[in-house]
Amino acid sequence: MRLLLLGGTRFLGRALGHDAVARGWQVTAFHRGVTGAPPHGVASVYGDRTVAADLAVLTRTGWDAVVDTWDGPPVAVSAAATALAPVSGRYIFVSSRSVYDDLSTHGLTEDSPLTPAGGSSFGSVKVAAEHAVRATFGHRTLIARPGLVLGPHEQPERLVWWLRRLARGGDVPVPGPPDLGLQYIDVRDLARWLLDAAQADLGGTFNVVSRPGHTTMGALLAACTEAAGSDARLRWVPPAVFSAVGIQPWSELPIWVPAGSGVRGLHETDSERAHAAGLHCRPVTQTVADTWAWLTSLAGPLPGDGLGPDREAALLRGPGA
Repeated sequence: MRLLLLGGTRFLGRALGHDAVARGWQVTAFHRGVTGAPPHGVASVYGDRTVAADLAVLTRTGWDAVVDTWDGPPVAVSAAATALAPVSGRYIFVSSRSVYDDLSTHGLTEDSPLTPAGGSSFGSVKVAAEHAVRATFGHRTLIARPGLVLGPHEQPERLVWWLRRLARGGDVPVPGPPDLGLQYIDVRDLARWLLDAAQADLGGTFNVVSRPGHTTMGALLAACTEAAGSDARLRWVPPAVFSAVGIQPWSELPIWVPAGSGVRGLHETDSERAHAAGLHCRPVTQTVADTWAWLTSLAGPLPGDGLGPDREAALLRGPGA
């Protein structure tokens, strides 16, 4: 397989390159050289995807598959797809479950209504990009909608946020209930599924994420505490207490989305189509342990103030204390 990664130096792109090289594929990453180098064995073509002349260089070679993880203006996706269509077999675009119009819905499927394209929100931008790829590649398009992606080299930091805080130890206020279900995908499982799909010449649209309830908030945080060898004491606090002191789920407190939230559907999405197409998700303990191992391999200290001592103290006291 001749694989072109548009990007390939960070998180998912890195995981894709590493896995594809291990398969013996010929892998090329097209990137600016700003955020580091791709994994060993991946060839680099330096360029800016917003520059037509740079994209033209990629048309001198044929590609069995292109994987695009772009989350910027959709015009860049349209330009890349248009340039690469004559020389590429399949275009795989990594979108997001943020494309759905009502993220409070439980059981969202690939056919659920989408947010209108043309807006400035992340979901609208991804919808427009999906449309651009389909308009050019047609049935040769694969759209993957993963949502929450965790694992080594994580970006942005979500699981890492919790690992750092729990590693510091002490009493840690965490949002209940412990059995609140979580839905995510390990970056390596996502990469493996995308490459398997490329090899199988699979097309269509898929929610590429674990089944709902793959793990729970309690199991995730217990795994973080164990992996870090921490003496942290999890103090379960009702969600209403977090709301009372102005703490926002997901944005300020990563991963957590309480029941009744307007985006609770992000942890309740139907992913059976991807599982029927071969998706397998590793246990949360492995994702957490491997992320901790990568994190502690980095140079420098592990700052982890969490919400900060004052806000944590307010949570432990409860509102009005």
